[in-house]
Amino acid sequence: MANIQVHLHAKDISSLSGQTLVVFTKPGSAKDSAAKITHAETSKALSTALEDKILTGASSEVLSFREARFLGFRNVISVGLGAEAKLNHEVVRQAAASLCKEAKAMKTTEIFVHLDGITGNKSHLAEYTQAFVEGLQLCSYNFDELKTNDKKKVDGLQVHLITKLAKDKNIQAAFNEGTILATCTNFAKRLGDMPGNLMTPTILANEAIAAAKGTSLKVSAWDLKRIEKEKMGGLLGVARGSAEEPRFIVMEYKGAAASKKPIAFVGKGLTFDTGGISIKPSGKMEEMKYDMCGGAAVIGTMLAISQLKLKINVVAFVPATENMPGSRATKPGDVHTARNGKTFEVNNTDAEGRLILADALAYASEQKPQLIIDTATLTGAMVVALGNVHTGYFTRNASFKNKIEKAAQQSGELVWNMPLTDQHVKDMKGTFADLSNTSSAAGAGSSTAAAFLEQFVDADIPWAHFDIAGTGWACGNRLNYCSPKGATGVMVRTFVEIAKQYA
Repeated sequence: MANIQVHLHAKDISSLSGQTLVVFTKPGSAKDSAAKITHAETSKALSTALEDKILTGASSEVLSFREARFLGFRNVISVGLGAEAKLNHEVVRQAAASLCKEAKAMKTTEIFVHLDGITGNKSHLAEYTQAFVEGLQLCSYNFDELKTNDKKKVDGLQVHLITKLAKDKNIQAAFNEGTILATCTNFAKRLGDMPGNLMTPTILANEAIAAAKGTSLKVSAWDLKRIEKEKMGGLLGVARGSAEEPRFIVMEYKGAAASKKPIAFVGKGLTFDTGGISIKPSGKMEEMKYDMCGGAAVIGTMLAISQLKLKINVVAFVPATENMPGSRATKPGDVHTARNGKTFEVNNTDAEGRLILADALAYASEQKPQLIIDTATLTGAMVVALGNVHTGYFTRNASFKNKIEKAAQQSGELVWNMPLTDQHVKDMKGTFADLSNTSSAAGAGSSTAAAFLEQFVDADIPWAHFDIAGTGWACGNRLNYCSPKGATGVMVRTFVEIAKQYA
């Protein structure tokens, strides 16, 4: 896990000394093409590098000057931010991750960051402080707890953020929020990275319960008998083929008056997916431990909302199971009944995520929330459509769509609104049951899957579905604060931003 400590200090960087000084660099004006170092004294000391255009100030450019012996510091690291006019949260977040990687490569254990130089507009310093902290902490995540040769003690990295405004309440709040968001996202990553044998439905439920201790979250998990009593035929049908019992995780946070309707989150918790009787090809099947990343994101979101003490009521539901081809497994053509009474024929047992979400969405609707958000690694079609760049989302509610776009812009997570129409609903009608879990038409697999889910949400409740099949893991080639192949914790930050709009 993470081995980094970040501190905030109200001091003048010139009065300090230590191993490594970090300053920011930005491109010069068109008239003067030389890059500009945001710390004047460092700029003078590195004037030759600037004149020779070794430094450009380009976004995420990192250049180290080792053994510089400047201002009491042994080394100096310059981090490029790009032009001020194009500076945003994501640029800052990725710059922080670039710095974190460079510091590790240098094997330095302590760095002092001239945070005041991050922006020329001090009114933006708080939000960029948050983004910078997020980038550092997200990049620091490393899933190595199962490696026996990594048990030796490794010196952690101490990061000191130096700003004269450190005692400002907005700066302190931003620092704390960035720390909480990144920590909860990293927790979601860990849940995803754990192998299937060490992250069963029961273990996932226990992890959520343990993580909530000491917070204002109330977490419980229904066992098999309770799930049967609640008539969750979709979840039970998928779980039939596994020796591992399913769980239905319930999370509650009360940060507002009891009379205020909650918002609801639902996350797919498929702890391992073989495809069931419609078994998947063996190639990369090990990645199906990530089929619970939607559930992990919801758990991480609830932890963050609780720690941020948002003035809002929130409920969350994570149906958790394995999808295995055991002797009792659902067979293609079988018909099951969901919690809301609708029947569906299972024509492909590998389209199982929508079946367990159906019960959870029906239950969420019964709570009469202000809105429902679900997230799942649902369809390979989403990967075909958007790759690992954007998370596709579906909603027919224009006002809700605007809130989602605003939240994603703030979080820096890229989303793309996908089509959902009555034609897609028609494609999911069943032959021998109300619905089929596969489409009668070719193509549009993500849209028809969303259309299936829509049938389990009350029509008067705003609803959005996020398909993270492409962005749930293996995004290190896009986002330098993510592990090359590991879980990303995607949507935690965006979901918290959505919740803040209703607080």
